[in-house]
Amino acid sequence: MSTYGITNGTERAIIENMLERNRQALIETTRGLSDADARRRLVASLTTPISLIKHAAAAERIWFQRFWAGLDESVCDGYSRRDEGTFAVADDESLADVIAEFERASQRSREIAAAFDLDDTKGNPREGTVSMRWTLLTFIQEFARHAGHGDILREQIDTPRVPNS
Repeated sequence: MSTYGITNGTERAIIENMLERNRQALIETTRGLSDADARRRLVASLTTPISLIKHAAAAERIWFQRFWAGLDESVCDGYSRRDEGTFAVADDESLADVIAEFERASQRSREIAAAFDLDDTKGNPREGTVSMRWTLLTFIQEFARHAGHGDILREQIDTPRVPNS
């Protein structure tokens, strides 16, 4: 396998590998941060390094557990509503806790997705009829975007600001 993961193979293998790479890229934006730095608010929104991971875990549950598996919110393994609560991190949650939560949610998503063909479809009230292929590709896009957000936040955290002279 190349340093870029799977670059040749079945469509499913390539899509799933790209999604895994973006999941890992998102986690990597937080590696080595203290819990305090992971919670630093550097932009006007609720976006912090730790909240990006928390949001990603909720997105996994919303789409794979709730939508594709049809599970009720009460049996999901964490927050699964489509609102700003996906970014909410409790005071007692550490960065390690939130990464572990994301990894658990991702594992459940893999298991759920494996039960569907790429061409399987379901009706969604917001997006219309969507396929598993569309869902996986959307997650590649979403996690790549959030990894970029994480990279920018990390650069702000790691680079000391020089006051204007």
